[in-house]
Amino acid sequence: MRLPSIFRRTPFRLTLLFLALFATTSSALLAYIYVATAAEARRRADQDVRRELAVLESVYSQRGKDALNAALVERTLRGGPYLFLMMDSERRAVTGNISESPIEDAQGPETWASFRISDADQRGRVVRRSARGVEVALAGGERLFVGEDIGDTEAHLARVTQALWGAGALVVLLGLGGGLLISRNVERHMAGLNRVVSAVEEGDMHARATLRGSKDEFDELAGGINHMLDRLEQSMAGLRHAGDAVAHDLRSPLTRMRAKLEVALIEVEAGKGDPRAALETALDEADGLLKTFNTVLAIARLQAAGQAPDPVVFDAAELAADMAELYEPASEDKGLQFQAEVHANLPVRGNRAFVAQALANVIDNAIKYTPEGGAVMLRARRRSSGEVEFSVTDTGPGVPDEDRLRVVQRFVRLENSRSEPGSGLGLSLVAAVAEAHGGRLELDEGPGKVGEMGPGLRVALVFPPAPIA
Repeated sequence: MRLPSIFRRTPFRLTLLFLALFATTSSALLAYIYVATAAEARRRADQDVRRELAVLESVYSQRGKDALNAALVERTLRGGPYLFLMMDSERRAVTGNISESPIEDAQGPETWASFRISDADQRGRVVRRSARGVEVALAGGERLFVGEDIGDTEAHLARVTQALWGAGALVVLLGLGGGLLISRNVERHMAGLNRVVSAVEEGDMHARATLRGSKDEFDELAGGINHMLDRLEQSMAGLRHAGDAVAHDLRSPLTRMRAKLEVALIEVEAGKGDPRAALETALDEADGLLKTFNTVLAIARLQAAGQAPDPVVFDAAELAADMAELYEPASEDKGLQFQAEVHANLPVRGNRAFVAQALANVIDNAIKYTPEGGAVMLRARRRSSGEVEFSVTDTGPGVPDEDRLRVVQRFVRLENSRSEPGSGLGLSLVAAVAEAHGGRLELDEGPGKVGEMGPGLRVALVFPPAPIA
């Protein structure tokens, strides 16, 4: 037999668990209260009986049997919770408000016992009431019993216990009702999330969970799912765009390489071509294609991992100095002025090879797009925020404001760069490296337009400072 769905929900099961723990704890507490209160009632009854017994024994020892008898008569007429009985040496009743001692086998000078006495309630019904008493032997051979009726105390304790049990039962009922309401509420919210998941499974990437605005854990979960779906949709759109862009950008070089190979084959068959030159051209084209694929693969791996692989702490100043030494000759060969401004002691935690590749891409772009007679400046410094910054500033044509967000996307090439070789993946890799290291890529205008040059471009790679060990 399958239980209704609400009884299979975790919140309802947790409610039952907590109610079971509450009931167990409450039962143990009530049992302790009952036992402790009953013991306290007996202790007080024993104290009262001892005080009364001490008074009566004093009367007997000072004034004799007749005085004790008179004291018992006076106390019997006065009434109260006490029970008295004086007996002769044969345990026959002499004076008291009970006819016989409730202690049948009294031995020794003093014998205590708990017992019950019969009484009539307000409706005339016979009830059994608890009592506590002691029987002692007097010096003249007589025996004296003194007891106290504790039925009222136990009745009060029973009423309190019943009230506590009733309160506990009410709490359990309210807890079950609350558990049902909570379970229905949770089931309603989870059903909405399940519908979103089912819609995504069926291919609807636009489905999103509804936020109630309560900022509770359900809103946090819904917000997390929506953010995950946004990232997933963005990644899938990026994959589709990358696939389309790869197919579009590689079509021309593949077609060109095939045409060259076909022409070379025809010329070789005619005895006019140079097979070696044709193969070298084909190898150059293939190397370019492999480089494009490797760059796309590196970007995909960084974005999939979400962090840089094998991070270590290295000195960004040392890396910047190495890059300056490597690219200064290339700049001079093109007729550019290359300068480096590197501050000391710039620890960064990350993958040095990836950071070096990203910085190399930025410097290479600056050299590639800066006209002869221009300048390129490499800086490595610590910002006032503590972040470490690599920046490369050139005097080239720059990137318009409206294109700065688009230019970091894969396979995006601006019109002024179509004449230069490249695949449009350089800044995409730089942005991916920055994001994988918890940093960011910033694009700003360079030094401005001077004559025919400018306005230039300033590209900054900003990384968080290395944590202190």
